[in-house]
Amino acid sequence: GAMSVDSITDLSDNTSKLLEALQLSHPHELDPHRSRGKKKPLSLNPITWQVPRIVDRCCTHLETHGLQTVGIFRVGSSKKRVQQLREEFDRGLDVFLDEHQSVHDVAALLKEFLRDLPDSLIPRELYGAFLSTATMEGPAQLDTLQLLLFLLPPCHSDTLLRLLRFLSEVARHAERSWDPEGREVPGNKMTVSNLATVFGPNILQKEKPGEKDASGLYFEDSAAIILVLQKLIEHHHSLFMVSPEMQCDVLRRLFQTDPDVIEYLLRRK
Repeated sequence: GAMSVDSITDLSDNTSKLLEALQLSHPHELDPHRSRGKKKPLSLNPITWQVPRIVDRCCTHLETHGLQTVGIFRVGSSKKRVQQLREEFDRGLDVFLDEHQSVHDVAALLKEFLRDLPDSLIPRELYGAFLSTATMEGPAQLDTLQLLLFLLPPCHSDTLLRLLRFLSEVARHAERSWDPEGREVPGNKMTVSNLATVFGPNILQKEKPGEKDASGLYFEDSAAIILVLQKLIEHHHSLFMVSPEMQCDVLRRLFQTDPDVIEYLLRRK
């Protein structure tokens, strides 16, 4: 990720940290079909969209070429080709994924990246809190998940939203359908439950993969992990949306405690 066009370096360090922490989304920013290149209206988070290039490009490639691929994320890949792609991204090369890349290789690369993050996409310090929502039901469960999502660092929050939006689209193509000409379009068979089973241990990790007893801990919590990720996929749009009432409340509090932040936001608008 990078800072917004209007640099915030003229603000104090404390204020900069406060701005980074304000993860309140404007509905327009959650619209995946918004036109590119146009200046986006500023929400309370003036930091730009912070999604690693490898995640965005893998998701975009799979959305373009893999939605009708049966068993995506479950069929084997070429370890050699996946390793080559991984090394190119690691070297900072501008890797271009097109129709010549295997869908299964790109899918494996995405899973590997999420699995091997130094800290998991949902930070390990929040592992227990997220898992506790598995025993909740109804609005209380979703309200608690939303509050926990607000605690994520900006890069984790943005990347998780990008991933959940992608997984939701994959699940939407799980069943077979028919095109306008009446031809059958095969489904990929990856329901929300299947996707949660595949991605759960990569996103929610109590210990780093390979550490002592990590596999045992996952097996013990696996049902809760799958349930939590299912809820995140199914309700990602509303979970990442902040109500106007809460935004106004935050602005009122900021006006009392950090008026320079309010001035900065108004200037940006």
